[in-house]
Amino acid sequence: MMTTLKLYGIPNCGTCKKARQWLDDRAITYEFINTKESPPTLEQIKTWVETLGSKPMRNTSGQAYRALGPERSAWNDDDWITAFSENAMLLKRPLFVRDGQALKVGFRGSDAEIQSQLGL
Repeated sequence: MMTTLKLYGIPNCGTCKKARQWLDDRAITYEFINTKESPPTLEQIKTWVETLGSKPMRNTSGQAYRALGPERSAWNDDDWITAFSENAMLLKRPLFVRDGQALKVGFRGSDAEIQSQLGL
């Protein structure tokens, strides 16, 4: 039996809304986790970065990212893991996770690509 898919994001994010609608339209069971109210732990983030890398997980369009300053370009994965754990708004949304493993970040691609990435 497959465990429930978890979708990390924030309720007012347009891309998260699209992803939730996509899952709802396909009757796919998922748990939505609001990262503002329940930020992921350092250990969770570390596991996700090991799978996806820190670069695809960066929310480069947000104010939190711009506020980091130019030194961010020299950061390694460990620096990013720390930053993500200190400010979940730095995480790109939505982030799909099953059994603690990150499957996909963001919501782009064809239906077939998305289904494949999510293991559906």
